[in-house]
Amino acid sequence: MSFMEPSLLRTTVVGSYPFPSWLHHAVDHWNVFGSADQQEIIEDAVTVAIMDQIGAGLDVITDGEQTRLDFNLSFYGFLEGISLESASPRRWGPPAHDQRGRHAIVGPLAAPRGLGTVEDFERLKRLNPSQEVTLKASVPGPYTLSGRLIPGGSYTDRFAVTEALLPLVRKELEDLVRAGCSELTVDEPSMSCYAHREDAHRLVDIFNRTVEPVVGHCRLSTHLCFGNFKGHAVGLRRYAPMFPAFMEMKVDEMHLEMASREMAELDIIASLSERFHVAVGLVDVKSYFIESPELIADRVRACLKYAPADRLSIAPDCGLSQTARWAAKAKLHNMVAGVEKVRQSL
Repeated sequence: MSFMEPSLLRTTVVGSYPFPSWLHHAVDHWNVFGSADQQEIIEDAVTVAIMDQIGAGLDVITDGEQTRLDFNLSFYGFLEGISLESASPRRWGPPAHDQRGRHAIVGPLAAPRGLGTVEDFERLKRLNPSQEVTLKASVPGPYTLSGRLIPGGSYTDRFAVTEALLPLVRKELEDLVRAGCSELTVDEPSMSCYAHREDAHRLVDIFNRTVEPVVGHCRLSTHLCFGNFKGHAVGLRRYAPMFPAFMEMKVDEMHLEMASREMAELDIIASLSERFHVAVGLVDVKSYFIESPELIADRVRACLKYAPADRLSIAPDCGLSQTARWAAKAKLHNMVAGVEKVRQSL
């Protein structure tokens, strides 16, 4: 399937998938393993994520972001010019976003080795056993990446940090497309979290300059949600402040979080589907209520009142990394089953 070929009600995911329990244990004891052991652990974890997604019947899969052992050991670990701070600023009490560490900038920001996603995508291609699925890579955009960096030196504020990160992310996107990635998500949840208080047109300009080299060279999407660290949102959970400005984003598909918000603002997909493909989140990754296939089918039919089937994809609200694996497996399986019920009636 070419990257722009339409299909009816594609089933997809945002990017992340739960770690197997043994991977959590391995991460906590990472230094006791040799390099060959570590490589085996990573490949086994990616294989598990692939097979769970294929077993659910998804049309589009990822590597489950199994190498992003935590954000420090993934993207920030590839950056020069920062001092990694692994300690949580708040260690006790209810889990929330303020327990995530931030990193000081100590020099010019650079990523001479890239950001690691090309190697991840090459591994996904090698380990994937199916010719029936589309492989997708996900990369955080520069505005979201800037959120864990403390402005300093010549980087006077978050937007200055963002501008420094922008060419690094842009090159990563180019390298992914060059590696054969035909489906690519640039995740900018910080944009959707803070659009109500920032200049939405400025955010769109940042996004469009980031993706400019790969527009038209892959199926390009973005994920707009309201945060999911430890299963908690952080932003004002309304899409209205983003539009009409976000209509100018240069993407093929927009992904919206709907299930955890009781399908609020669903009618917005009518105008969005005139310009983009729309991926609608119909599975709540923050809840351990397992949506039945019948409930998913009802939600799909509600979407079809506003947008045609060939402009819709169905997905979970967000990445599944903060959801237990047993629940994620059940939710994905039922999501696909519910979509299939509707497909049979089209």
